[in-house]
Order: sequence, then structure tokens, then C-alpha cells
Amino acid sequence: MHEEPKAPVRLFSYDDDRPQIARGSLIPQTFHIDELKIEDTPHGKRISFRHLANVTVIPLASVAAIALLVFSGNNFATSLDQVAAAPAITLYNPYTESRSTLTTGPQPAFSRAIIFFETRDALIEERQTFLELDMPTRTVRFFEEGVLVSQDTAQRVGEAGSWWDAPSGLYEVATVKERYFSQYTQTYFPWAVSFEGNYLVHGWPQYQDGSPVNEEFDGGGVRLDNETAEQLYKRIRPGMTVIVRGLERPNTSEFTYEPAGPSVTANQYLVADIESATILTASGADERVSIASLTKLMAAVVAAEKLNFEQRVYAAAPTFVESLIPRLRQRSSVSVYSLLQLLLLESSNEAAEVLASTYGRDDFIKEMNNKARLLGMFDSNFADPSGLSSDNQSTPADLLKLARYIYNQRNFIFEITNRGEAAGVLGGGDFTGLVNLNNASGTEGFLGGKIGETQAAGQTSVSLHEVNFGDDTRVVAVIVLGSEARRADVATLLEFVSTNYNQ
Repeated sequence: MHEEPKAPVRLFSYDDDRPQIARGSLIPQTFHIDELKIEDTPHGKRISFRHLANVTVIPLASVAAIALLVFSGNNFATSLDQVAAAPAITLYNPYTESRSTLTTGPQPAFSRAIIFFETRDALIEERQTFLELDMPTRTVRFFEEGVLVSQDTAQRVGEAGSWWDAPSGLYEVATVKERYFSQYTQTYFPWAVSFEGNYLVHGWPQYQDGSPVNEEFDGGGVRLDNETAEQLYKRIRPGMTVIVRGLERPNTSEFTYEPAGPSVTANQYLVADIESATILTASGADERVSIASLTKLMAAVVAAEKLNFEQRVYAAAPTFVESLIPRLRQRSSVSVYSLLQLLLLESSNEAAEVLASTYGRDDFIKEMNNKARLLGMFDSNFADPSGLSSDNQSTPADLLKLARYIYNQRNFIFEITNRGEAAGVLGGGDFTGLVNLNNASGTEGFLGGKIGETQAAGQTSVSLHEVNFGDDTRVVAVIVLGSEARRADVATLLEFVSTNYNQ
């Protein structure tokens, strides 16, 4: 019989036999320590573990800091730095001695349960006041100075990929409103708590005549019953921490491909299954080149995650860029959502610059590059929000990572590029008669995408398509860079994989 070794330090304490009011009560212990040692280093204390899964979170009661380690292997070390401000989460790699502090916003690492729950437990140890949203289980918990005050089950959460769907991450409460009106769903959301601009926790939505929406209504974020939402609303204050474990599209099927290669004009291309990331055919997948207006896909992601869609902003068209179809010259204000439509449908350089300036242009571009690092796009660089600069560069492999993130977490971006609007929008945008310049939309099974073209980049494209493989229908991403005949290349690649992988 295996006897568990005694850990010299107990970092988390829970009394499983006798429920009591204490920090983190009712929250089960999520891990145990097999081996632990503490040693002095030139950089301070280091606490090392063996045989934990992939990540370790170590809180200290005297500082508001959390150190996480994310890398492969069986030996892990967590370094603790004293931070006097609000809780900060630092990723530390002992092999490279590199550290990166996570800012508020979506954090893909939080989709892993062990990171999410150990972060939550560390916040409890630090006696933090915060809101926890566990989307897969629809669990909503509120902690006040580390004590679990309430635990409820959401009646509905935002559909995966919709703009209401809060991706995994670390956030701050932005506003609390007794009644929040959405012009796009034409409904009121009672007892609304918003964070990161677009994400809501609220009571049962109501139409303008006071009647409640039906259960199938897909607008809004985390829906609670009105009594629960009101009680939570009264406890929440702007600036409070929110941690989220978001929904992900499950990869439910196993599918085996055999690679091959066609003849196209593109210098670099890649075709892959969007769910499994299986590469069906590729050439120059890791070659870094200019990408032109494909840059706007990353700009759309940052705008969607940093700006409120319903916010109206000053719309004066910038003088240093031009768009194929100028639409902002005669307007004094425009909604962020309408700017996204211009950005994605008509590839508006003006819209890209207005979105960036709304957040702060330099900071917006910085966020684009930060997002690239978080998604593992280490061979990508963004120099402006529009793609006009030749320094906007990426690889087909990196663009696949971006396409997969949008498909899984921000799918309404692809919906706009395909249908002209996001699902669930009833109020429409500020513009009519928009022209969809994404000419891949004429190809079979088109689900969304973006094109670009500059002298430095040639013709470029990222698009998603439904393709039949025997009795199965799969969604594939087609990425084309440096093309002389983009639309023909996309059609050739689709025909090639459909023919060569048909069963």
C-alpha cells in the first residue's frame, strides 16, 4: 500500500470533515504536494515540486502575487516576487529564466482547469475579493476577502464564439448597472455587471414592453435568476477582480489525413482542419512574410476584447490613410460594432485607425503583439492596425493559430465577414449597403475569412470552408500568402484536399 509522504509545508488548508466559515470554505482541494523543497537563490526564495501536472501556484500571505509555471516536463519550480499592487500572475520558465506578467484580459492558459483552479485558490489564500465564473459548469462564485459568500448556477451562458462569450482570462469589473439596455438585442438586462466592455453577468432579460425573453434567447452573457443577480449586483464594485474559465469547442471526432501537395501561384500556403489542427497540405508554413490586411483579423480580436461594441466614438476619418470605400468623412460618431463591420467587410483602413485611436494607437498595437505572444504566434509582428506597413508579418502556421482562436473563441468575427453581421444582433449597425470584399466568399462552403493585398505582400487570404470528406463534413482553414491569383489558389487548394482525402 502506497503511503503518501508528508509535505514539510502545507500551503492550502481545508477541513473536509467539519464544514466551517473560513477562507475558501466549500471549495475542494485541487492538488497535493508529493515533494517540496525550499532553497535560497540569487533571485530570492525558490520552491520546487515534483510530480505535479504542469502548473504550480504558490501564494504568500504577505504579498499579493501568484507565480505560475507553464512548460512540459515533470520537474517544476515557482519563483515568488513581492508585488505591492493588486494580484499579478507571472509565467516563469526555469530553463530560460524568463518571466512574463499577465495583464487583464483573455488568457488562453486559464482554459486549463489546473491553472484556473490553482489561481482561484491562490486568490483565496491572499484574502482577495473576486468573482469566479466557471463557464463549463455554469458555476458563479463570489468571494469576499477569501471567504466564499455565494455560489450559484447560471441559467444560461453566452454561446461559444459569440461576442457575449467571455473567454478564459483575468478581468476587472468595469460597470454595475441596475438596468442595462442593449440596442443590438433591443432588450434590458437587469442587475448587470460588466467586465472588459462586452461581457455581462445579469438577471433575466426583458423586452422594452417589460415582458421577459424566452429561455432560448441567445443574447447576453451569464444569466442568473433576478433574485440571485440582484444580490450579486449589490456586492460587486467596479475594479473587482473576475476570473473566468471559458467555453471551448470540443474536438469530438478522430480524423486521420494523409498529406499531399498541389500546384498554386502562392509562395506560401497551408490547409488544415480547424478543430484538430491537422495540416492537410502546406508549403512554406514557417516562412515569415508580409500579410497586408490579414492584420485586420488581429485588430478585430483586440477591438472585440478591449472595446465595448455599443460604445459610440468620434468618427473623424484619419488623414494619413485611405480606404477603398470611404464612409467616415461625413460622420461625427459611429459605434464600435459598425467600425468592426467596415474593418472586416470593406477592409477599411480608416476604421482600423479609428478603433486603434479609441483605445490609444500605440497601446492598441502593443495589445495586438501581446495577443500574438499569448496565442503562440512567435513569428508574427504587427506594426499598425490596418496592414499597410510591410512590417506586418506572419507565417501560415501562426495565422492558423489566430484562425483557430477566432473560430473557437471569437467566431462572430468570421460571421461578420460571411453574413455581414454577428448572430443575435437585432439593432443593426450604422451603415447600409456594405460591400463584402472578401472574394473567397464565392467559393463553396465559405464560412468566413479575410483577404488582403499590398505590393510587398502580394495577394493574401485566410478563409474557413466546410468540406465533405466521404460521409464527414469538416471545417478547414485555407491560408494563402504571396499569391498572384488568390481566389483561384483557394479554389485549387479546396479541390485538392477534397479529392485527395475523400473516403
